[in-house]
Amino acid sequence: MSAMKTSSQLIVSRRNYLSGLAMAIAGAVLFSAKAIVAKLLYRYQLDAVTLIAFRMAFSLPVFAVIAMMQMRQPLRLSTGEKWRLLLVGLTGYYLSSFLDFLGLQYISAGLERLILFLTPSFVLFFSMILYQRQVTRLELGALLLSYSGIVLVFLHDLHWGADNVVLGAALVLGAAVSYAAYLMQSGQLLARLGTLRLVSYAMCIASVACITQCLAIRPISVWNQPDAVIYLSLFNALFCTVFPVFLTMMAIKRIGAATASQAGMIGPVSTLFLGAWLLAEPVTGWQLLGTALVLSGMYLLSTKK
Repeated sequence: MSAMKTSSQLIVSRRNYLSGLAMAIAGAVLFSAKAIVAKLLYRYQLDAVTLIAFRMAFSLPVFAVIAMMQMRQPLRLSTGEKWRLLLVGLTGYYLSSFLDFLGLQYISAGLERLILFLTPSFVLFFSMILYQRQVTRLELGALLLSYSGIVLVFLHDLHWGADNVVLGAALVLGAAVSYAAYLMQSGQLLARLGTLRLVSYAMCIASVACITQCLAIRPISVWNQPDAVIYLSLFNALFCTVFPVFLTMMAIKRIGAATASQAGMIGPVSTLFLGAWLLAEPVTGWQLLGTALVLSGMYLLSTKK
């Protein structure tokens, strides 16, 4: 009887692991696909301000409902925590997203995803500067691998004659730095609020900022767009923003943050091939090599003791 019970527990554990892994992979692919959707939306002469406003306008109701549900459980925040929450929302989900979509106007979706994938390295740099953290040889080697890969893909984009590649790469790099700053700031708030409450609050703050920005500097007529823009924006909001958040959270609950992070490495690879399929972006040996170097470096960082 005991042996049968143990076998049943192993089967359930295996199913939980596989389902968690599938959720992590699906979340990574969907979140990475936002770059593809953004590229498709730019074909309708949208700018980054309008694009991100549509994305946030469609995702705001979902996160607002979640935030209101979380408010049913009273939690008193200090004035300092409220200001920190505002800063987290503006840096992690407003500024980072805005710079990312700005950069996507000038570079390939594949290069964009690889640059964003360097976010853990910026967290490491911030830790070195702010907390005098020592960098190990493994970490240094991982960083060299990753940045070598970025250089290869960057030179590939330059070779193919893309305009303003330097500007686009710099903007997306700024997005990665901004998101790393968010991760550094959110530690204490995460412990106090929990993941769901923090994400819903921060996304509501970012959504209001994005929509207000569009209303302030663009004519009201920009909200009158073709059906294709509405459908793509809705897909961007739900399938590339809302769903990945919940899929990743459920995956972490089943398989842990470290394994979910490693499964997320499928994101840059999926973007590369989705870009080739849907956007006709070239996939060359240099791109594949650069992608492999970046993924190898980030894998080493994720598995360090």
